[in-house]
Amino acid sequence: MSETLPIVRTVAELRAQVAAWRRAGLRVGFVPTMGALHEGHLSLVRLAGARADRVVASIFVNPTQFGPGEDFTTYPRDEPADAAMLARAGCDLLYAPGVAEMYPEGAATTVTVTGVSEPLDGLARPGHFAGVATVVTKLLNQCTPDLAVFGEKDFQQLQVIRRLVRDLDIPVGIVGGPIVRAGDGLALSSRNAYLTASERPVAGSLNRVLTESLQRLRARAPVKSVEDWAIEALLSAGFHSVDYVEARTPETLARLGPGQAEGPVRLLAAARLGKTRLIDNMGD
Repeated sequence: MSETLPIVRTVAELRAQVAAWRRAGLRVGFVPTMGALHEGHLSLVRLAGARADRVVASIFVNPTQFGPGEDFTTYPRDEPADAAMLARAGCDLLYAPGVAEMYPEGAATTVTVTGVSEPLDGLARPGHFAGVATVVTKLLNQCTPDLAVFGEKDFQQLQVIRRLVRDLDIPVGIVGGPIVRAGDGLALSSRNAYLTASERPVAGSLNRVLTESLQRLRARAPVKSVEDWAIEALLSAGFHSVDYVEARTPETLARLGPGQAEGPVRLLAAARLGKTRLIDNMGD
């Protein structure tokens, strides 16, 4: 495929292209992103391409999901480089709207998903998931794809999106893409670019601690003791603080423990290293 990727910036242009594909009997896949793309994103594009005839990717750094003091203004942006990577990965169209297109003057509606959005990052980043749910609902309605692919690295986000699609009867299949990791196990993330040379080796210990924690849970160690051990292990490894390490049920993210975990387990963590907040998860 050519590295010149068609780009549209309005809802009308996006819908016109998707409608043309539908008239041709083609199945459309969608991969929403905030740009600063890496191999993890590209794996989602390829997954969408394996399940659909045409793939749309979006790039929109969504201001409503950033809290006060978070990195909205400094979030990495490089649309030309992102577009070239998307083209090589098999993307057919880039949707790159501006803030005014996504949130016209007077916009007054938000989407809130209760339950699954409330623990973990819902506590650590108040308002974050309302911003996510609102922008994803808008993007899905704008693109009207047959399927949309989201990475499992943001596992709680994925479960929030699955819930809102079910609850609002949005006719789209939601596909979770496996986490892509560096050689030392660090989950690929746009925010990894913030890590300094001395912080980068420490960051890899997040995966190692979660791996051992999951092994302990599966060996029937009590949930509370495993969570406490993981927090201490991360701090000892050099993380500056830990927002959470918690064992939850995969679908509803209900709390497990404090005793032995029964049934499927998803272990989720968020920890801070310098200016960088890293998240990861693993489990059933």
